[in-house]
Amino acid sequence: MSPGPVVRPTLRRTRRVRTGNGPVEFIEGSAEAIPLQDASVDTVVTTWTLCSIPDALRALRDMRRVLRAGGRLLFVEHGRSPDPNVMWWQDRLTPAWKRLGGGCHLNRAIGTLIEAAGFQFDRLQTGYMRGPKPMTFMYEGSARPR
Repeated sequence: MSPGPVVRPTLRRTRRVRTGNGPVEFIEGSAEAIPLQDASVDTVVTTWTLCSIPDALRALRDMRRVLRAGGRLLFVEHGRSPDPNVMWWQDRLTPAWKRLGGGCHLNRAIGTLIEAAGFQFDRLQTGYMRGPKPMTFMYEGSARPR
């Protein structure tokens, strides 16, 4: 498969660059309304962004929309822990943390959001990184549209 465009929602302009693997196009846009045609992308990559996108479910649905048949969502995200004690802290810290952390929600259930957007997991690994548990529960894997 040829590499598809890379979407970086925070960029201010469109530009093309050439890499060793082919052209990469940076596009201004919103993750909730990706300015690309349906089924036009091979792979979508998210890294520590679903916590702060205002409408993460809508963004994931739009990522699914732009993926070609057989396309993949690759992700590394932090979010809701399955541990009730940690969840309690995540729920209590999130209102203040959102203001301090640029809209970051510590308590988003990333796996559930990905499934609700119409994806099925090829691979999903979860666990804690080093650091305070309310901030370090990780989701890493790949998923395909159902």
